[in-house]
Amino acid sequence: MPSSPRPPSTFHRVMHIAFAAILVIVTCFSGHVYSIDDAEAPGPPTVIDSPLLTSKIQTNRTIKVDINGDGDFTSVQEAIDAVPPGNGEWIIIHVRKGVYREKVHIPEDKPYIFLRGNGKGKTAIVWSQSSANNRASATFSVEAPHFVAFGISFKNEAPTGVAFTSQNQSVAAFVGADMNAFYHCAFYSTHNTLFDYKGRHFYHNCYIQGSIDFIFGRGRSMFHNCEIFVIADKRVKILGSIVAQNRESEEDNSGFVFVKGKVYGIGDVYLGRAKGPFSRVLFAKTYLSKTITPHGWTNWSYAGSTDNLFQAEYKCHGPGADTFNRVPWSKQLTEQEAEHMMSVDFVDGKNWLPAWL
Repeated sequence: MPSSPRPPSTFHRVMHIAFAAILVIVTCFSGHVYSIDDAEAPGPPTVIDSPLLTSKIQTNRTIKVDINGDGDFTSVQEAIDAVPPGNGEWIIIHVRKGVYREKVHIPEDKPYIFLRGNGKGKTAIVWSQSSANNRASATFSVEAPHFVAFGISFKNEAPTGVAFTSQNQSVAAFVGADMNAFYHCAFYSTHNTLFDYKGRHFYHNCYIQGSIDFIFGRGRSMFHNCEIFVIADKRVKILGSIVAQNRESEEDNSGFVFVKGKVYGIGDVYLGRAKGPFSRVLFAKTYLSKTITPHGWTNWSYAGSTDNLFQAEYKCHGPGADTFNRVPWSKQLTEQEAEHMMSVDFVDGKNWLPAWL
């Protein structure tokens, strides 16, 4: 007697699992990385994950950090200290899951470090410090070029202090070198969270949280598909700002560009404030929740002319994207005006990034 056929529900489950497994393998190890302009490219989009980055970086040198002692070191800083000065080849520092309570610094003479965590919900570097000096308060700081981080949370858990004092300055990460990239990372603090000091930087699928000026500096940086979460600051009447970009002259090529992603949270906030006379910020194709105040932008604390400010939006959507009450100096760009800034060419990414979307 022939055997009974397998029930359709079981067969379908098996086929779905098989298809998912094939898709994961193809996605993780595909050799091609689509650019932002490849929306019509055939096949599934490549996910920028740890195996893909490892294959692009092409190294077999790995230092393992495990807080439980099952590695080469139990401290992230000890692993960085073990990298020889003048390092000229990529080296992976694999930080396994756990909360590493320490300040971490990558000095300028240790380039080509790939700091790989097990995911921003699993690997965290945490410290608690406020300072009159933003840089001094940072939980994590990198001053070496050619640096990549993946799947790590950086947190400064210093309590919110008295408004307008040094207690406010509690930086989660100080990014002070050229050609630095962060993939699937998270940055947590209440005030001055991410000090994007200088250089060309790329943030992909990152989460950034704060209340006032929590992305600030003079970097030339692209934030691609990032989540920005606003925490209301109830100590002061003025609204906070997500961005305080400090471009000081027309020759300065710095600026912050946010492409896709979303902005949401608690309370009201400006997209940005003018930190310098040529401050340059663009939010493009980004979801803006009602946490964005109708004016959108502010020149609070900046007494100069608004003629040279570049506080711009392009095709944003959501309840916070209504431009009817925007400040008069803000800009709504055309496709032609926004095109170059939305490409990784804005940070010369095709010349140094291991991967991008």
